[in-house]
Amino acid sequence: MAIPDIYTAGIASGWNIIDASKLSAPQTLEADVAIIGSGAGGGVAAEILSLAGLKVLLLEEGPLRTSDSFKDMDEARAYADLYQESAGRATSDGAIAVLQGRAVGGTTTVNWTSSFRTPAPTLQHWAAQYEVTGHGIEDMAPWFAKMEQRLNIAPWAMAPNANNSVLKRGCDALGWDSHVIPRNVKDCWDSGYCGFGCPVNAKQSMLVSTIPVALQNGATLVHRLRVRQLQHAGGKISGAVGEALGSDGRTPSGVSVTIKARHFVASGGAINTPALLLRSQLPDPNQRLGKRTLIHPVVLTLALMPERVDGYYGTPQSIASDHFQWKDGATGPMGYKLEVPPMFPGISAGVVGSFGEALRRDMAVLPNTNALLALLRDGFVPQSEGGSVRLAADGSPLLDYELTDYVWEGARRAYLSMAEVQFAAGAKQVRPAHVDAPYYGSWNEAKRGIAELPLKKFRAALFTAHLMGGCGMSENPAHGVVNSRGRHHQIANLSVMDGSVFPTSIGANPQLSIYALSAQNASALAQELHT
Repeated sequence: MAIPDIYTAGIASGWNIIDASKLSAPQTLEADVAIIGSGAGGGVAAEILSLAGLKVLLLEEGPLRTSDSFKDMDEARAYADLYQESAGRATSDGAIAVLQGRAVGGTTTVNWTSSFRTPAPTLQHWAAQYEVTGHGIEDMAPWFAKMEQRLNIAPWAMAPNANNSVLKRGCDALGWDSHVIPRNVKDCWDSGYCGFGCPVNAKQSMLVSTIPVALQNGATLVHRLRVRQLQHAGGKISGAVGEALGSDGRTPSGVSVTIKARHFVASGGAINTPALLLRSQLPDPNQRLGKRTLIHPVVLTLALMPERVDGYYGTPQSIASDHFQWKDGATGPMGYKLEVPPMFPGISAGVVGSFGEALRRDMAVLPNTNALLALLRDGFVPQSEGGSVRLAADGSPLLDYELTDYVWEGARRAYLSMAEVQFAAGAKQVRPAHVDAPYYGSWNEAKRGIAELPLKKFRAALFTAHLMGGCGMSENPAHGVVNSRGRHHQIANLSVMDGSVFPTSIGANPQLSIYALSAQNASALAQELHT
């Protein structure tokens, strides 16, 4: 069945979409609100503000790629076209790989659809420790419900694929918690190619949900435009300066674009938003900008199963376990959430960490390989402050992130938990994704081996796809860049609506948290701009 491309019909009907790579002369664009970044925060804000009758400019550095672009379901194409730095983004020392979207729709275009409400302990911690108001459990409940309805978020109704079944089977055998993951999909084909852009528009990303509504209501989308700086004076943003990118989507074409608006919303995510504010030299009297950037450090284990797993087919994530997430409270030893990553050949080759003949052997058994991951929850104790964003000489962002003994201790416990559950599910052999780890043939052997592994950068494989903090919110300017409504403490007409406002990591995949918080704050902003 042919799936029509939403944007082909929309452009024909008059949607205002500008490909900045095709501009040949300097431009000035004006609006009531300019939103920089089109991901979970920017996409939600664009819909709400445009529906309120405001003239909206939605500015995106990445390209506009739509369902017609995704029909090849090609892994290499997707990483090059839809991810920051062609999926090569990493911490400044290269030790932690960072998977982050770079296209219209941001990371929502390429994520694996897992959608969780912000855990209650996280919201309680923000209120108690960071003077965050208006985002308590009861405050957020209607906003979670609103965005769940808007984006068709519901527990996945189909049986888990073989890869996710390993986690459920092992948890059941051990008596651990496991639960079905809510997903933001509609009429999903269960192909499993979510990370490469959905070819059938089933994933309710910003690309196919909020941004089309904003365009239908008069918003203008500009893609392949890199906003370099916000100009400010007297406590207000007076304008923004952007550079058009060429047809490669990365090299500046030499054409400048000036943006004028009553209000500006920064929604570039928890690396790019702090970098934009740093490049703009915005007031930062308490030196909070770019600090406490949280990432959910991820460690993994691999299991050889007696049955075929074929982890490249079927819904990428449908089962999770919070058995170890809040076991010791928010401020005890580091907690972690257990999930399952899809096992496509390209990403799997990086995960196994071998080369030469060893890599050939590892990839030959990929059809029988299960992987588990642990999302480590950082930012809740002084021993886990996250990292910080700074600028390279050319103004591009760099993320410095050190792992403390507290984090490494959590990583070791996570290795043990994942190995135990994989053996309980029937694994023949289990190996942590660590260059010094062999395959262990039993749970007892794994316990002994993991206890002795040297936990260091470049020995343990480390990843993240969840970026938070760097523009943390607090009612106290000494502790935050923005207040609880996302308004900048020193700049009157600037809001931040993305995961960078989180004071800590959240302990779950963050997209629904960003949707709900941005919907709440964008609705308040729309009302204010109309008064």
